[in-house]
Amino acid sequence: MNFSAWSIRNPVAPLLAFFLLMIMGWQSFNSLPITRFPNIDFPLVAVTVAQSGAAPAELESQVTKEVEDAVAGLTGVKNVTSTVTDGLSTTLVEFRMEVATEQAVQDVKDAVDGIRGDLPGDVETPIVSKIDVEGQAIMTFAVNAPGMTIEELSWFVDDTVTRALQGRPGVGRITRIGGADREIRVELDPVKLASWGVTAQQVSAQIAQTNVNLGSGQMELGSGKQIIRTLGDKGSVEELAATTIALPSGRQVRLSDLGQVVDSYQELKSFTMVDGRQAVSFQVYRAKGASEVSVAELTHEQLAKVRADHPEVQIEMIDDQVYYTHGNYESAIHTLIEGAILAVLVVLAFLRNWRATLIAAVALPLSAVPTFWLMEMLGFSLNLVSFLALTLATGILVDDAIVEIENIARHIRMGKTPYRAAIEAADEIGLAVIATTSTIVAVFVPVSFMPGIPGQYFRQFGLTVAIAVLFSLLVARLITPMMAAYLMRAKDAAGHDGEGHRDGRFMRGYLWTVKKTTRVWRVPGMRWLRVPNYYFTVLVAIVVVIFSVILMLQVPGGLFPPEDESRIAISVELPAGASLDDTAATTEAMRQAFLDVDGIDRVIVVGGSSPLGDRDIRRASVTVVLDRLDNGLARKLSDIGQMLPLVGRFLPEAPVTGRIRPQVEIEDEIFARLAGVPDIRSFKLGGPGPGGREFSYNILSNDDEDLGRAVQMIEAAVRDEPMLQNISTESALPRPEIHITPMMEEAARMGVTSAAIAATVRVATIGDVDAALGKLSIDNRLVPIRVQLDKAARGDIARISALKVPTATGASVPLAAVARVELAEGPSVVKRLNRQRVATLGADLAPGIVVGQAADRFARIVDGLDLPSSVQVALAGDAEIEAELNQSFGNAMLLGVVLMMFVLILLFHSILQPITIIFSLLLAVGGVAAALILSRNSLSMPVMIGMLMLMGIVAKNAILLIDFAIEMRARGMNRFAAVVEAGHKRAQPIVMTSIAMSAGMLPSALGVGEGGAFRAPMATAVIGGIIVSTVLSLVVVPSFYLIMDDLSRLMGWIFGRIIGPKEAEPEEPPAHVLADRIDRGQEDLAQVAARVTALETGGKPRPVLVAE
Repeated sequence: MNFSAWSIRNPVAPLLAFFLLMIMGWQSFNSLPITRFPNIDFPLVAVTVAQSGAAPAELESQVTKEVEDAVAGLTGVKNVTSTVTDGLSTTLVEFRMEVATEQAVQDVKDAVDGIRGDLPGDVETPIVSKIDVEGQAIMTFAVNAPGMTIEELSWFVDDTVTRALQGRPGVGRITRIGGADREIRVELDPVKLASWGVTAQQVSAQIAQTNVNLGSGQMELGSGKQIIRTLGDKGSVEELAATTIALPSGRQVRLSDLGQVVDSYQELKSFTMVDGRQAVSFQVYRAKGASEVSVAELTHEQLAKVRADHPEVQIEMIDDQVYYTHGNYESAIHTLIEGAILAVLVVLAFLRNWRATLIAAVALPLSAVPTFWLMEMLGFSLNLVSFLALTLATGILVDDAIVEIENIARHIRMGKTPYRAAIEAADEIGLAVIATTSTIVAVFVPVSFMPGIPGQYFRQFGLTVAIAVLFSLLVARLITPMMAAYLMRAKDAAGHDGEGHRDGRFMRGYLWTVKKTTRVWRVPGMRWLRVPNYYFTVLVAIVVVIFSVILMLQVPGGLFPPEDESRIAISVELPAGASLDDTAATTEAMRQAFLDVDGIDRVIVVGGSSPLGDRDIRRASVTVVLDRLDNGLARKLSDIGQMLPLVGRFLPEAPVTGRIRPQVEIEDEIFARLAGVPDIRSFKLGGPGPGGREFSYNILSNDDEDLGRAVQMIEAAVRDEPMLQNISTESALPRPEIHITPMMEEAARMGVTSAAIAATVRVATIGDVDAALGKLSIDNRLVPIRVQLDKAARGDIARISALKVPTATGASVPLAAVARVELAEGPSVVKRLNRQRVATLGADLAPGIVVGQAADRFARIVDGLDLPSSVQVALAGDAEIEAELNQSFGNAMLLGVVLMMFVLILLFHSILQPITIIFSLLLAVGGVAAALILSRNSLSMPVMIGMLMLMGIVAKNAILLIDFAIEMRARGMNRFAAVVEAGHKRAQPIVMTSIAMSAGMLPSALGVGEGGAFRAPMATAVIGGIIVSTVLSLVVVPSFYLIMDDLSRLMGWIFGRIIGPKEAEPEEPPAHVLADRIDRGQEDLAQVAARVTALETGGKPRPVLVAE
């Protein structure tokens, strides 16, 4: 069915359909969430087990290994990663992407429940939870109040701020950073404890059992039932201090006589500093599927109300990730609009007619806006990836319309009316338009279903491009011919090269080139020998392709292009044994070291944890927030103008509206100054990758000694490697510990167990486990009561040795009588990967070096080392994801080429000629390589995306040429004249669409706005590939077509005797031809009837008038 002809004859239905699609698309555009990255669902489950006072070594053997063994055998498990710190074991179970997240969580819960009895009795209940990999904080605020203590500020955040934000539409959770929870401390004097004959554990247990309100049943008095409550809660710190404690001897003593009862806060394990000032901060997370921009607006609105209600409290935003997201959204929208305008101007420059330009321009919104409707239906968002897809589709959306209009204009120049020209031209080029759209869809759909983490991000990209291109096909087949039929006039086709007009200089030169490259000439003296030039043309093209591939192999590879995000994340690690105060002092020294560096706005320090979430008081995260970058269009154009030779220094420079200094220079100066700060290990994290270091490798082994020896060998080998800088290894560093070793004979004789010793010492030093602590109801909340020795006693080994330990008879003996207390060492943290100890070697890359180059060099260095047999070296971080991405992308591109081949075979009913189109895909490689080398870009993920688009564009050019050549041959033209005529008629629309697509990519290539550095390499590669492939396609495709035709004749001659010929079916004439034949037949019959009547009557026949 000819849908274009139907649309022309029935214009109301398609117009109404696209009117409704435009309305739904616009509504969807306004309601789509705006996020930085796509919403992904990654099956990652965490198992957290806490054991108060446990060292990493004990937790690893008693808890972590049990959990790992339980979950390692689950179906679909890919990696099991564990981190063990003081009192906490965290195991991350990564499943393959095909496993549903809900099923993964349930499987892990069942496995952990099965080993609950194998874990130590004093561990807290294991917590199994899903990890949201996309759930990064979008905003961070600092809270200050001169009249509040740190505990009061913490409660203000937990109570007032959280209640104001939690539960609001789109707000996921509120997380406090730093600060401390309120706590009632009972600091016991060890001398008084010894004199009264009681232990800290006994005091803590009595408080927990007596200072509590409990339900005690019910009774009936009169006609009703009454609840019975036992009220033991003292209600105030003073009354708690007056609590009577029963002693083992039968006597009593007041709690205040055993030590001090202080209303204080928990021991600090983290802190937050903003520009050197201590503060309590909180982070705002968005809910899954919510818009970051909407959540940010709602958060600011609610916090404004909190500030109005509490003017004594200052709430300041110290970190804003939404600025980048919203900036990327605005810059992408501006890039789309600017690219569309440039594409339309190119069309106007070629067609030189406002009607034809208007018809082509209408195709852009009619194709793009309905795409948003299907994006909403599929649960997509407006993010960096989807906008990248729409940016790529900008040139393609107008491409089909240009081809249709140019073809209609050519038919009008043949003398047809615009109405008839639109019907016939649309029917003539319909196959080519459908074929180009089908090939683009065939290329992008496989990318949408790539496995692994890259597939989660590319799903939105591939489907968005496919949807937009399919809508472009609908517009080209339904709207563009209809508008041309009713809007264009005969004069609109005048003024172009065509029938009756002399070709221009470029067209004459191109036709001369095509004739020469496809010419068959005879050797002088040997008239029987014919030498076809098109074989030499294709041979030269093959040489060019080989050279292009070699050139592409010289382009370094990287996962993401370097980007200026106006923030630097620094991970800081102090030596083992450092305290939280040491961490605070060191990070402040670091801040003072680079405080006066030009371009820094503020410095945020979070002590007690690394940027990747590792909790340790000797680690810290330093975030350096820079001034906003001046990356507008005026600045980009000014920078380009300043680089022009001769005239650049005379051009005016754009006014400065932000930071001009690159982030890379600021980073280099910061780390140069940090080199003078002693006893720290600091390195940069971040980027659009997984958040780790730029370059990292995992070193694994079951043997701790082999692992340590391998780490030393690898560090020594790469220490002087110029590609790598600031090399460091994260492994289990030894730290000082106090070991209590029971003397078995003495302990057994007195009835003292290891468990009793551990419990006594634990309660005395850090208090009982949280679940066993007593609670005091005060200020409408339950405040824990922690019983422990005073600070002076906790720092004295002699006092610890003198602690009384209960015996089997109920008496107590000094700890030193049954155990040895001595200084020793043990691991500060234990990290494991797939049930093996792991050390992670990380490094920063030298300027100009990308991950691919460094990975190749590192692999060669490791291969030359004689590492222990138990040691394995595996990719990690960006290198691991880049390897997975390259493999998945290569498979997806191969599948896309195969699907493209199938589609072309079905459309052209031929096997050989689609090979011409597939071969033409290689013609763009040289343009991509040249563009990347000249612009100094690496072969990153955006470039690979652009290469996908190039496959569709190059195939489009070849399809237009081959389709026209086949049509001309069907009309009786010989094959040499057919390919020349195909170039003659299709060269202008091919060049026009290529220039229009390049113009649409130009704003993206400039890298304007937030996210511009991510889009610029892609646009640069696409422009270079379009230019080179267009030139080569116009020359090489006709020659390759002739070679495939020769091969077709050869195969026909070989298989002609085996396979019978196909009989040609009689062609059904078009409806208007049948109508003309019927009219002429009726006229002939009327004339014959008139002559017969005249002969019968003997009169003269009169002329017969037949109604039209």
